[in-house]
Amino acid sequence: MGGRKAEERRAVEPRQAVEQRIDPRMMCAELVEVRWNDRAGRLHRDVANLEDISLSGACVQLETPVQKGTRITVNYGDGEMTATVRYCLYRDLAYFLGLQFEEGCKWSTKRFRPQYMLDSRELVLRAARRRRAGEPAEPRQR
Repeated sequence: MGGRKAEERRAVEPRQAVEQRIDPRMMCAELVEVRWNDRAGRLHRDVANLEDISLSGACVQLETPVQKGTRITVNYGDGEMTATVRYCLYRDLAYFLGLQFEEGCKWSTKRFRPQYMLDSRELVLRAARRRRAGEPAEPRQR
């Protein structure tokens, strides 16, 4: 009784995730397929939005919650990366899963480069250069 809702409540973290990644994140937007088995052993497949990625992990957005500790496979193009769910947060009508890639599975742009990718560190450097040059850090609104 109330099985799916109870499972969703157990999967979702009650608060914001604490930053745990030591590698810099690249913000991105790319649709990927994810696969995992639930506690009953049922295989699930879903399309997720890849929100960010680093050498050691990623964040994906799904419509379905996934239990912390679940092993999950992220399929992209002609490859895949295996990870463990570190957190599952419900925010803005979707579930955000923090993934830690398995040992020996590191992301590289040589293996997979999301179509839309942004290095936030580069934005900070550009703003600092503009400031030193006397340009406004933010573009002026017209």
